[in-house]
Amino acid sequence: MKPMKKERTGGESLAPRSFFTDFFSDVDRFFENDLLRMPAQIGRQIMRNMPATNIRENEREYTIELAAPGMAKDDFAVDIDEGMLTISSQKEQDTTTEEDNYTRREYNYSSFSRSFKLPDAVRPEEIKARYEEGVLKITVPKQEQANNNNRKRVNIE
Repeated sequence: MKPMKKERTGGESLAPRSFFTDFFSDVDRFFENDLLRMPAQIGRQIMRNMPATNIRENEREYTIELAAPGMAKDDFAVDIDEGMLTISSQKEQDTTTEEDNYTRREYNYSSFSRSFKLPDAVRPEEIKARYEEGVLKITVPKQEQANNNNRKRVNIE
């Protein structure tokens, strides 16, 4: 069987490439493809950990819905401080499996925090939160006069 001949397709050289040219070309591609994209990958990972949020408004209230399946209402904290509504969560899991000749321990830690600037015309003392079927729903009633300088922890029902 005869070796195939490489055909010239334009400005290519038929001279063999050196090992160093190939090696450094691959190194350049490694850094180009992975390290330069790393900040974007980290940003995507952070956003993956951040629950999706819907905000709706009608004439009486604002409604904030946070999709957080698999959590319990005790995993959340909803705080109001100086006109900012902050929703945060910290969840830790520690699983231990003991078999005949080994013990396996797995740890998982996840957290997030989202803050929203409340409009001037809300009643912070009447904000309510409810966690149901994987969705944290926060109701923020509107008012005519501004009063956002109160500090409060919202109980989740």
